[in-house]
Amino acid sequence: MYDLEALEAYASYFYYLSKLWSRPLPQAYDPQEVSQYFSVRPHVVTLRVLEVLFSFATAMISIRTSGFRKFLRLIPEEDVDDASSQYNFGMVLKETLLNLGPTFIKVGQSLSTRPDIIGVEMSKALSELHDQIPPFPRTVAMKIMEEEFGCPLESFFSYISEEPMAAASFGQVYFARTTDGNNVAVKVQRPNLHHVVVRDIYILRLGLGLLQKIAKRKSDPRLYADELGKGFVGELDYTLEAANASKFLEVHSSFTFMNVPKVFPHLTRKRVLTMEWMVGESPTDLLSVTAGNSVGNVSGYSERQKLDAKRRLLDLVSKGVESTLVQLLETGLLHADPHPGNLRYTSSGQIGFLDFGLLCQMEKRHQFAMLASIIHIVNGDWASLVRALVDMDVVRPGTNIRLVTLELEQALGEVEFKEGIPDVKFSKVLGKIWTVALKHHFRMPPYYTLVLRSLASLEGLAIAADTNFKTFEAAYPYVVRKLLTENSAATRNILHSVLLNQRKEFQWQRLSLFLRVGATRKALRLVASNSETSLDHSTNKATDTIDVAYLVLRLLPSKDGVAIRRLLMTADGASLIKAMVSKEGKFFRQQLCKIIVDLLYQWMIKLFGQGITVTQYSRVVLANGPSNKESGLSPRSSLPTYDYNSIFRDRRLRVIFSKVLKSASRDKILMLRFSWASLLIIITASTLACHQLVVSLSEAYLGKIFDAPKRYAVSV
Repeated sequence: MYDLEALEAYASYFYYLSKLWSRPLPQAYDPQEVSQYFSVRPHVVTLRVLEVLFSFATAMISIRTSGFRKFLRLIPEEDVDDASSQYNFGMVLKETLLNLGPTFIKVGQSLSTRPDIIGVEMSKALSELHDQIPPFPRTVAMKIMEEEFGCPLESFFSYISEEPMAAASFGQVYFARTTDGNNVAVKVQRPNLHHVVVRDIYILRLGLGLLQKIAKRKSDPRLYADELGKGFVGELDYTLEAANASKFLEVHSSFTFMNVPKVFPHLTRKRVLTMEWMVGESPTDLLSVTAGNSVGNVSGYSERQKLDAKRRLLDLVSKGVESTLVQLLETGLLHADPHPGNLRYTSSGQIGFLDFGLLCQMEKRHQFAMLASIIHIVNGDWASLVRALVDMDVVRPGTNIRLVTLELEQALGEVEFKEGIPDVKFSKVLGKIWTVALKHHFRMPPYYTLVLRSLASLEGLAIAADTNFKTFEAAYPYVVRKLLTENSAATRNILHSVLLNQRKEFQWQRLSLFLRVGATRKALRLVASNSETSLDHSTNKATDTIDVAYLVLRLLPSKDGVAIRRLLMTADGASLIKAMVSKEGKFFRQQLCKIIVDLLYQWMIKLFGQGITVTQYSRVVLANGPSNKESGLSPRSSLPTYDYNSIFRDRRLRVIFSKVLKSASRDKILMLRFSWASLLIIITASTLACHQLVVSLSEAYLGKIFDAPKRYAVSV
């Protein structure tokens, strides 16, 4: 009976094995099911491990051999420097990853966007993985398309290019024309890709599990392989990518500087994706033209062409930074693979996005925490930065916050600030934060890694064209506008923490930085868009900055001024008055004086200027006479058409002003200083307004006399 039971147990075991052998590879990534699939196929895993080990061993031998040749001086002396060694190592690694297939190419592409980890030269070598991947045969691609559509391709396409326009790690793209005349891009997946990707992820998972046992780490590093596996397998279903592209287009349709191609759902299958053809220049080509390198069949470029390519590249990077911040702070929907191969610069000046295999949706609390972290880095407030990292779920619970703060201060304290902005590359700041993160075992949520990788990649492109480019300086104006215009509890808390101390006193130095760096024409364009006043009045052409006092006064009574009004109500009134009469407040007093000049000038024109009107272009003309345009007079007045009386009629602003004066009235000396400063402003403004009135009246009434000689002048 025991022998029969044993025989039954053996039969059950072999039956179970047969079931495992017959079970197909799961289409969705599940670690347990994948492990069961490959556990009964050890030969597949063993052969792949041997192939990977052999490839990396060959690469190491090649690197060692090149080092030996340098030692024997078999190569030129100028190639012995460290930068060249790193680049050569990167080229060997690139060839190794290309030989190992799509999964390793994807890993190499991710590494190429992290020069802070692998170095600039290695990053430069690996960046070729984005656009130098060998294609697979066209016959195989056409066969896959016919299998997916289930009918001849002539039913859908009137033309398909002979050669692929681009080859990526997971597929390649052909230019095609549909039967109804639309130019489209058809992406076809590489053959047998699902099995290859899942097998490599399984091997990576085994390696990380072995590393966990050797290093005796509490955290499970295999979770990173699982996250990678879910992302990669998700990219293999092109119907999901089509849905992602449509969602990304819908969410970002209101941002006109972003271009997202439309999807053709009836021409999309699991292994075939058809989208609108996007015409544009790749960042790599723009960078090559800027450097004078050959692109395509063109080998030489003029200086004008190089400068124009540099301008387009920097515009692309600027819009790339803004689009990253839009995704990060506005929509929360992130493009998961923003490397240069997936970006285009269109003829209309838009930034185009390609490849939507994976998107990342952020939570609102993470968005606000990221917003706060940018502000705290610029302000050098490392304690607040650590709190923001806690809110972003980067710092683990139980971590010694005080120790992390001290180490961040030590690591980032040496960063120099120029006009309040870190005068250092974003990748360097990121590298220092990363060093502290590795030491204290920070978590790296997917969205956090994507944002950092995107900004670091864009900065790398910009610095190659302009060494003075600063990511923080490009990002900060957008952050300022976000804080000034969004009325939410989270943004108000950030704004208050930045501009007010614990005693609710105004921190004038931070306000000065906040407005000086943030008040650019581009940053506050949306703030000014609801007004009838042209921005030409408020823009200083020499510095391209906006008169802060003018915009703040226009913003205060508006719907978007809730954040500023709440800030003024919360702040200590005495500190506001101190800031106004201080030495640092001279610039703002001057701007306030200009506004009072405009007010007085408007009043005097109405009182004394009978028969004179003020146009919206701030030009004084006779009511029945010729315009300045006809008479050739140049405008001297900077009078805007904005109605300042609405500010004085606003009851909310009167309440704020009375509250500020009531708070400051306890300090008699302060009120005396405020009265003296106000008197000087009124006297100066009255004098300037009278001068402006005299000039305007002279131009209006004497214009004909001064214009007469020009009309009848004869050449000698």
